[in-house]
Amino acid sequence: MKKFVVAAFLFGLAACAQQAPAPLEGAPLVTRGEYLVNSIGGCNDCHTPMTPQGPDMTRALQGSPLIFAPTIQIPWAPVAPAIAGGPAGYTDEQFVAFLQTGVKPDGSHPLPPMPAFRFNEEDARAVAAYIATLPRETAQP
Repeated sequence: MKKFVVAAFLFGLAACAQQAPAPLEGAPLVTRGEYLVNSIGGCNDCHTPMTPQGPDMTRALQGSPLIFAPTIQIPWAPVAPAIAGGPAGYTDEQFVAFLQTGVKPDGSHPLPPMPAFRFNEEDARAVAAYIATLPRETAQP
């Protein structure tokens, strides 16, 4: 019985030590970017206009007033900018670098609640590729 318990323990330990494959490993760049933006990054939480039912995905990443509750707006950062089609004023390479470093092209850092993402280069390029596929909207909310 003791050998069985030790064998089961070692099997369990070996199973835990194996690294799970990355989500969508080997997926096309835009598909991986869509997954990262919509599932991991939480980009829609701030950059997509909200309705009482949740984000208005017909205007995904078109920019939105930052609110924590229906009537509480953040005074020092009133709008999460539109990033659909790529953030205004950024080249593709600047956007990829921003996603890797959390530093804007002018050397500044984004204000909270924007997290300081540190994507690896492949994931940063995937996010940028997906966001570039989204239509830009000319009017800000």
